[in-house]
Amino acid sequence: MVFRSPVGGRRRRRGGFRWQIMLLFAIGAGVYYFANQETVPITGRKQLRTMKHDQEMQLGLQSYKQILNDQRQNLITGGPQYNAIQEIGRKIQVAAEPWDPGFDWAFNLIRSDQANAFALPGGYTAVYTGLLPIAQNEDGLAVVMGHEIGHALAHHGAERMAQQNMQRIIGAGVSLGAGGMDMGAQRAVMGVFGGISQYGYALPFSRKHEEEADRIGLLLVARACYDPREAPKLWERMGASAGATPPEFQSTHPAPETRVQNFQEWMPEAIQIYNESCPDKIRGY
Repeated sequence: MVFRSPVGGRRRRRGGFRWQIMLLFAIGAGVYYFANQETVPITGRKQLRTMKHDQEMQLGLQSYKQILNDQRQNLITGGPQYNAIQEIGRKIQVAAEPWDPGFDWAFNLIRSDQANAFALPGGYTAVYTGLLPIAQNEDGLAVVMGHEIGHALAHHGAERMAQQNMQRIIGAGVSLGAGGMDMGAQRAVMGVFGGISQYGYALPFSRKHEEEADRIGLLLVARACYDPREAPKLWERMGASAGATPPEFQSTHPAPETRVQNFQEWMPEAIQIYNESCPDKIRGY
């Protein structure tokens, strides 16, 4: 059947999804992925990473300078808490030497109610004072700092940017593939793609990063002679302080109970490292 417009012209009938276009973009995404494989230090996982180390360091330094400038009124540069941050940071830095890609390293304490910390590419690390009551002790503080430094050592920021590029390639293929469909069908296809991308890829990918940083941080803590047994206790306290959280499949972070289970799985390895690195602190397992 041919549909005619009110002015006598012909309206083209919309077709279905053009899988050939999607296939071309999928092949392009596959080439992009396999041509840019790197190895994560410590865990040995293969990751997609296209950013050069110097670029990554420069971005980390820029962000670090901006944060320090914004927080210059809140920087703490002395006292017992500041000294603890410095000592823990330096010990973790030494523990990370075999995998250090040439970080500049810096450790800061920022006055804030946030129960948070960060480590940027380059080893630029900061702890907010709101985290200290939850950390409770140096071992707990080392666990948090080790986790954040684990993100930096694993190049998670650069990997995230590369993965987003790959998602854009696939998304462009889906959009062009649906271009021959009517607008309602196009919106439906892009909605399905968005849901799959979010819940089937982006959120699990983020949780994987958090899990990997937990493991790297735990091993760094053990090498630095801080008690790795504090890790599950710390994350239990973090979970309690966070209050109600969404279901794990909707979250960027693993559920507290998942993290505790992971730590129990990794703990024998961490204890072995702890006992070998710190014979004067051996307390068994």
